[in-house]
Amino acid sequence: MTRLSMKTIREMNEKDLRDRIQETQSELVKLKMEGAKGTLRKNSGKIKPLKRDIARMMTRLTEVKK
Repeated sequence: MTRLSMKTIREMNEKDLRDRIQETQSELVKLKMEGAKGTLRKNSGKIKPLKRDIARMMTRLTEVKK
C-alpha cells in the first residue's frame, strides 16, 4: 500500500475512508505480527507511515462527521 496524501484523503467519502482504515489497520497488524516473530526485515520502515496514514484518515473521518 502506498502513502496517502491529505489531498487524496479529503477526496474520499465516509464509506471509502472507513474501508481504507480497516484495510490499513489489518496490514499494520500483519506487520506487527511479523515483527513480534522476528521475521520483519525489509518492511520494518512501513509501520510508522501506516500509523500516520491511519491517524490522518481518522482525523478526516471526524471532520466529515461534524
